[in-house]
Amino acid sequence: MAINEDREQLNDLEQFRFEIAIEETRLTDLSDRLGRTRWPLEPEGQPWEYGTSLKFLREIAQYWETQFDWRAIEARLNRHVHYSIPVDGLYYHLVIEHGSGSNSLPLVMFHGWPGSFIEHLQVARRIARPAEFGGDESQSRTVVIASLPGTGFSDPTPKPEGPREIAVYWQRLLVEHLGLSDFALHGSDWGAAISSWMAIDFPGHVRGIHLTSPILQPDVANLDPPLRAEEQEFLEARASRGPWEYAYQTIQGTKPLTLAYGLTDSPIGLAAWLLEKYHGWSSARDKDVSPPFQLDDLLTIVTLYWLAGPGPSTWIYRSQVEGTALRVPRGLRAGAPTWLCRFGDDVSPKMPHSWQERIYNVVHRTEIASGSHFPGLDATQDLADNLLKFLRSLAKG
Repeated sequence: MAINEDREQLNDLEQFRFEIAIEETRLTDLSDRLGRTRWPLEPEGQPWEYGTSLKFLREIAQYWETQFDWRAIEARLNRHVHYSIPVDGLYYHLVIEHGSGSNSLPLVMFHGWPGSFIEHLQVARRIARPAEFGGDESQSRTVVIASLPGTGFSDPTPKPEGPREIAVYWQRLLVEHLGLSDFALHGSDWGAAISSWMAIDFPGHVRGIHLTSPILQPDVANLDPPLRAEEQEFLEARASRGPWEYAYQTIQGTKPLTLAYGLTDSPIGLAAWLLEKYHGWSSARDKDVSPPFQLDDLLTIVTLYWLAGPGPSTWIYRSQVEGTALRVPRGLRAGAPTWLCRFGDDVSPKMPHSWQERIYNVVHRTEIASGSHFPGLDATQDLADNLLKFLRSLAKG
């Protein structure tokens, strides 16, 4: 069932529709805090070597305080259709871009951390209204963009929950509230994990999954068949990245409340924590340059985290430290047709095909030279084109 074909279902949804309207007092508080920033010392060394560049962040702070126009951003965001829908007393935010074509299979898009629904908005427009971008309007699809718990306008869960538990909430929302019998999924980062768990646990509803990274992995202690040489080399190379890439996961997964005091009290502390990833997980990595994204997009994402209260967005990492987030028990597999689309500037390591296929039914792989861990922002058209091909493949099937 397509959302835009069932008017009764859509009318039921209207009670949950809302427009973004942040209270002026909250914006004034943000501005006041920016003006009172207490700046740290920066150790000698290369810019970005020890974390977010002080020079870069001072420039960000000045623009954020004096030029960034939240009300203009708010008006732009309100051109999209927003819903806040309850599941077991918690409200989950989503955006629906209604397709104009006759295709009934909708696409559901999930982001990761430190991502946001923002990164999928322009991709969704290209899928819902391809003719506006030189494409074939008959390929139009309805797109649902989800906000993870504790981000955007989605409530946080009462305690840390992993992607498999979050997948249950979204499955219920899509089936019970949106009335969808089946759908295709796209995910990046944690969104890839949520999409993958939905394909494992709810195979009757998931027609296919499109991932920027095949993030789930088998239980290495119970492999059958045993590790191949190239898989062993991959695991060793991934482990060698050590604390330089994984330290943030450890603090977010073990003591997220300790971290949250700083992120919740200081907008510059929050910006430093988030924007370091937009630098390190893109073509800017290892260079003294700004992240390759529109500044207003970055500050929109940071502001949304600030307004949401950024602490709970990190809680999902608890499941990674505990080992339940990404490890698939023996005997389980994502059987839905899987398309993998890897972008050349992504920080996620390349994997042997045999490792991917232990969990996924991979039917198509694409390598795109440019584009980061956030391709919706810096490889928008490439991602949209690949998703349209993916959706056409499911229609043929």
